[in-house]
Amino acid sequence: MQMNSAIVRVCMGPAGIAGGGKEVLAAFADVLAQRQEQAVLEEGCSAHQVGCLGLCARDVLVEVHRNGSKTVYQYIKPDMVPRIVDEHVVGNVPVREWLVDDVYETFYRKQKKIVLADCGRIDPEDIDAYCAVEGYEAAREAVTSLKPDEIIEEITMSGLRGRGGAGFPTGLKWELGRKSRGGVKYIVCNADEGDPGAFMDRAVIEGNPHSVIEGMIIAAYAVGASQGYVYIRAEYPLAVERLTHALVQARERGFLGSRIFNADFDFDIKVKLGAGAFVCGEETALIASIEGQRGMPRPKPPFPVSKGLWQRPTIINNVETLATVPAIIRRGCAWYASYGTEKSTGTKVFALTGKIRNPGLIEVPMGITLREIIEEIGGGIENDKPLKAVQTGGPSGGSIPAAMLDLSVDYESLAQAGSIMGSGGMIVLDSDDCMVNMAKYFVQFTQAESCGKCVPCRVGTKRLLEILERIVGGHGRTGDIERLETLGRGVKAMSLCGLGQTAPNPVLSSIRHFRDEFEIHIRDKKCPAKVCKALLTYSVNKERCKACGLCLKACPAEAVTGAKKTPHEIDPAKCVHCGACFEVCKFGAVDRE
Repeated sequence: MQMNSAIVRVCMGPAGIAGGGKEVLAAFADVLAQRQEQAVLEEGCSAHQVGCLGLCARDVLVEVHRNGSKTVYQYIKPDMVPRIVDEHVVGNVPVREWLVDDVYETFYRKQKKIVLADCGRIDPEDIDAYCAVEGYEAAREAVTSLKPDEIIEEITMSGLRGRGGAGFPTGLKWELGRKSRGGVKYIVCNADEGDPGAFMDRAVIEGNPHSVIEGMIIAAYAVGASQGYVYIRAEYPLAVERLTHALVQARERGFLGSRIFNADFDFDIKVKLGAGAFVCGEETALIASIEGQRGMPRPKPPFPVSKGLWQRPTIINNVETLATVPAIIRRGCAWYASYGTEKSTGTKVFALTGKIRNPGLIEVPMGITLREIIEEIGGGIENDKPLKAVQTGGPSGGSIPAAMLDLSVDYESLAQAGSIMGSGGMIVLDSDDCMVNMAKYFVQFTQAESCGKCVPCRVGTKRLLEILERIVGGHGRTGDIERLETLGRGVKAMSLCGLGQTAPNPVLSSIRHFRDEFEIHIRDKKCPAKVCKALLTYSVNKERCKACGLCLKACPAEAVTGAKKTPHEIDPAKCVHCGACFEVCKFGAVDRE
């Protein structure tokens, strides 16, 4: 009998675990062991966990690697495992009805994996798996064979810019840190990912924590730091667990601690849990939090690169930036710069969410268009509804209209469109989304997250929110749009930190591209998307009404009246605009305007 060998990879990111990934993995381990005992499989057949595979909406995702080919299954449950093993792993005939369809190919066709190259490929809790794919070789080369200035030059020539949002040149930041005077220097990884809908940094740490550790080692050697911190929010328990485990493994191998790689270089990393304050994504507020103070920003200069943690030189990079560094050292700056555009090199990881057929985690070359991301990778808008806008940069970003779908995704192009790259959130909006309400949502978020230290942010965001609430509540006034623009520009210009300086972006970009929608809300007291409840009116179409009584029973305000077999009516004076009648009607007899 011919023996068979295969490797099975089970997605164990949060979506995979929520879908039953642990049970699926255990089932594969049991069935594979049974088939090996029956001598129909080689001992080399194995199943192991991996990080996020990207197509999150279809978890539990399972990859079967057999004879050099890869097959991907979706929505897998434990009771499906024996059939996959017997028919595919043993019999070499994939179970076709459970395969991911052509979506998988189109989802990955235009992606380029650098940061995520080994996420979904290796077991994130196995340091040997990382070492098997050249893990820690870049750090070894840097510490034992390269000079700090050579490393900084390589990063500079690669064109790598900070992936945390601001896009500051990484090589320049490291050079400034190298030149800063101070007996003790620090490297800080900013993993305080707080944007609504964003999960890029979390996925990197969950899928390949060693890549971040290795990037920190290289950065520390380049700037002369001896201590590192990973500032990560406590709401990421899986990421914290895998990162902590990886740090223990790295210390055991001698990759952290004293005399790393037997060189005259000492460096170690501590984990600092954040309490979920969005403002702590700002570097000076983050520093205050690590020091045990309340997370509030301070004026700059001095910048952290000269006076940061405990007034010592401190280099702060985000997760994605640091995870990119080992690949650049291994393969060279020219290789990395060959991707992207002249001013925005390399790739960018995005959390693609919203009204999209294929939401998930993607990594694309800089310079790709929004159209390619939305229509090809994302598969287009779900339910075939018209695309209205793409929100990039989260609460600090802006909305880009469908008319600009051919916009290049790079730092400069997004800024010119009134948005930002941000950390990588990308929310797709369709015709059912209200841009005024969306602007209100983001301002509501930043206003709640404002630390309150400076007046422009503390008071300015509150006033922005009040005006937006007035508009969506049906009480908009002539001149409100101009008030929002004037106030927004003032908050941007005078706020102390990046939170306040970018908080008006969702409002200003929405007014810039969707001014007519604001005007309709104010002038006509209508919401074209039918989202703002206070602007909606409900009535019963007597020709379609079957007098079933469902709307009467559902109305919490007793605004619906009518006897049996008699078309019902809605009293506009009593209606609270909740929409319950519209939702329960099975005959389309309730009109919403």
